[in-house]
Amino acid sequence: MRDARSVDAFIEGLAAVPAGPAVTNFYDHTVPENALRRDNLRWYLTQMLERSPTVLLVGEAPGYRGMRITGVPFTNKGMFEGPANHFGLFGAGHGYVLPPEAAGVAAEPTATVMWQVLAELDILPVLWSAFPWHPHQPGQPMSNRTPRPSEAVLGTPFWQALAELFGVQSVVAVGNVAHQSMLRSGVDARKIRHPAHGGRAGFKRGLEQLLEDGLRA
Repeated sequence: MRDARSVDAFIEGLAAVPAGPAVTNFYDHTVPENALRRDNLRWYLTQMLERSPTVLLVGEAPGYRGMRITGVPFTNKGMFEGPANHFGLFGAGHGYVLPPEAAGVAAEPTATVMWQVLAELDILPVLWSAFPWHPHQPGQPMSNRTPRPSEAVLGTPFWQALAELFGVQSVVAVGNVAHQSMLRSGVDARKIRHPAHGGRAGFKRGLEQLLEDGLRA
């Protein structure tokens, strides 16, 4: 029960953060479809709590074809519509519901790469973003941009809260944005390559190195 209340409080905290002029808060209560995204995130975090991961991987920010649509970090609509993945988290009939707008958006490829590599290495960390809302170009909500350092600061309490909620032993930065966010908060976390933009091999090598060094997820 304590975990359920903590998850609900975490999600409501995300929903309450005001969006800037070039940011979409896809959890806020002003858009009816956002209730589906809040429910999806609640289900993901609940499932992950049952699996007791000891590692938190923190990426950059949601993309407009991924978490912006699903509400769940490093996922896309194809993962919700297809068969269950290696860890039995996603797939048709697993409790996730896509909002209507997902029909017109292509699946984000980075999410697929992320979960393919995790399955190949058989590790299941909890996933999150340094800036957990969608930063886009001004006036172009169907675009992506890198969050500014001042924006990433807003996300710091959320990855810190997840680390506490899960009692993780290791926090790993996936890419430079997450790493800089952690350094600014006083956490000297290990950094690995982000899987986007041809980074699959580097991302996998980084995880393999962490496993060789004793990382346990």
